[in-house]
Amino acid sequence: MIEQTFNNRYRLDKRLGEGGMATVYCGTDTLLRRRVAIKVLRQEYAADQEFVHRFYQEAESAARLSHPNIVNTYDVGREGAVYYIVMELVDGPSLAELIQNDGKLPEPIAVDYAIQLCNGLAYAHRQGLLHRDIKPANILITNDDVVKLSDFGIARAVSEQTMALTKPGLVMGSVYYLSPEQAQGHELHETSDLYSLGVVLYQMLAGKLPYSGESPVTVALKHIGDPVPTLDGTDLGVSPALAAIVNKLLQKQPGHRFQSASDVASALREARERPTQPAYALANDAPTTSFAAMSPPPRPSRHPDYRDGVMEGAERGGARWALGLGALLLLAMAVGYIFFGRVIAGAIAPPVTLGDYVGLSAAQAQQKLVNAGLIAKVTLTPSETVPADHVIAQRPDPASKVRRDSTVELSVSSGLPTIGLRKVVGFSSSADAVNILQADKFKPVVKLVFSNAPKDSVIDQNPKPGSDLREGSAVTLLVSQGPKPVDVPNLVSLDIAKASAILEKIGLKLHVASKSPSAAFAAGTVIQQDLQVGETVPPGTVVNVVQSLGAQPTTVPDVSTQPYVSAVAMLTQAGFKAVVQYTVQQDANGTIVQQAPDPGTQAPRGSDVTITLSVSGEVPDTNGLSIQDAKDRLASYGYSVGNVAYTQEGAGGRVVRTEPEAGTALRAGESVTLYVNAGGGGASAPSAGPPASSPPR
Repeated sequence: MIEQTFNNRYRLDKRLGEGGMATVYCGTDTLLRRRVAIKVLRQEYAADQEFVHRFYQEAESAARLSHPNIVNTYDVGREGAVYYIVMELVDGPSLAELIQNDGKLPEPIAVDYAIQLCNGLAYAHRQGLLHRDIKPANILITNDDVVKLSDFGIARAVSEQTMALTKPGLVMGSVYYLSPEQAQGHELHETSDLYSLGVVLYQMLAGKLPYSGESPVTVALKHIGDPVPTLDGTDLGVSPALAAIVNKLLQKQPGHRFQSASDVASALREARERPTQPAYALANDAPTTSFAAMSPPPRPSRHPDYRDGVMEGAERGGARWALGLGALLLLAMAVGYIFFGRVIAGAIAPPVTLGDYVGLSAAQAQQKLVNAGLIAKVTLTPSETVPADHVIAQRPDPASKVRRDSTVELSVSSGLPTIGLRKVVGFSSSADAVNILQADKFKPVVKLVFSNAPKDSVIDQNPKPGSDLREGSAVTLLVSQGPKPVDVPNLVSLDIAKASAILEKIGLKLHVASKSPSAAFAAGTVIQQDLQVGETVPPGTVVNVVQSLGAQPTTVPDVSTQPYVSAVAMLTQAGFKAVVQYTVQQDANGTIVQQAPDPGTQAPRGSDVTITLSVSGEVPDTNGLSIQDAKDRLASYGYSVGNVAYTQEGAGGRVVRTEPEAGTALRAGESVTLYVNAGGGGASAPSAGPPASSPPR
């Protein structure tokens, strides 16, 4: 199955391990480009609808859980007859591998792992789910020592009935970690998971299981009926407080255990702080052997033939009293031997020479003390010189000789002292806020943001005021740099009202600085603006504009009786545009005979003035003229030059003929071709264009 890809996305790379009903592979999510773990249901179970249902139940249960101490489930699917689940790939060994390689774990590490397990279990229980198969193989440890609980394959909602997913008589879970009620097929609650947690914690501390046997049935019966095992602090170096917690977790009756994973986590933290002060008395609610079974059998009478009733009764009573007294004496001797024997053994045992634990991490120091048969008492103390979680001082001093089971006090650095963060929000000067934070031994970080608040004022801080921070902690200040600047738009040619609305929308203001007549821009529009288009300015900036008054009226000059060329020049100079129309008559040819508007009247600059040119209706003679003179004469007769052609005829650079020829009748407004002698360099002469305006036909 290696190198197979599910759903065109999840590629199987290598096998990681196998479980009771599934095989786990290391794979790749080719879509998100991340490494994942892929659990594939065994083929022999894929045809069993009950197993398939249980497999999907695993995915549905696990997908509801999102917690740092629980393995994340990403996806579930089916490829043909293969069912699979895609999960978070944890880079690190399982707890089972750690125990197999190292045996028992140091007490501080075991407590830390157990607290993380409790955090994950507490979250799952709040979601209404039981794990039901807590064991070291289902507990993964990352390279950063983060504990993750995996395989909710037999987890179920607390409200469901046990038989909903199991066959009659089928007990789920690993037998070495079963709670008594799970072994008996009773209804399960959170306390069942806590019993299994107690077995795991026992195994971490002792390096062995609390119950073992030749067969799974034997082990299950021991969970139900054998005495509750206790951890011997003398042999294993387990603190009394922690031993009491394990004892309470392994109680046979669910009601005698802790009732929530949160309670267990709190108890573990308390035991870490006060290892020599157990908060719970050792108990054992399993059936045990009674002292009556230990009493010696009655001795025969030295006078068997004496049958006096009174004496017989007295003798029997005395015998019973003597036997009872003997049993009590034996019990007292046994207890005394055990108690005083331990005291004497402790007194005569060679003393332990303390090492120098200053500068070590708290975990290292506690591990050395545990290995030496001593008890560590940790007190957290702020320090400006010693890194957090390292030993500052110890008592007794290094090289001191102490008895086994003695308590060694460790002062452990909690890091730099904490200081209350003052409120600097609202300061009008960021420099003042920075100076105050620096005086309090914080590290201010200024972040400029656009805001309507006054420029350079402090508008927020993170963390919030009142927070307790260590010296040197970073404090981010959000400082206003004023409103966000805007880009100036192009207002030229826009109506004043529209331009004003555009500026108001983006936070700018319009001011008409002046008004000016303009033939190019309609009255009421913007001719010019003082700020360049695209220039960045603060909101509220005023844009000054020049408003058009439109084309202003002026006096129309008198061009009647003027030659055509002069008339056009006069109108152009006065600011008007000449529009020519023609009239054919015998006299006054080439001059203006009529104009509109009339001379002396007022008209807007740039407006049209229509002039009537008197023409003969025949092409004039232009032979011998220069090109420009020929153009002017043709224009005076109402014609334009359509083209200039060059020839070798005639004098250099002069017109030699036209087409149509001179004297030819031609309607005014038509074009004429000039033929020019090429000797004057006419090859480069510009061609003539049409007249300024075309007359109506």
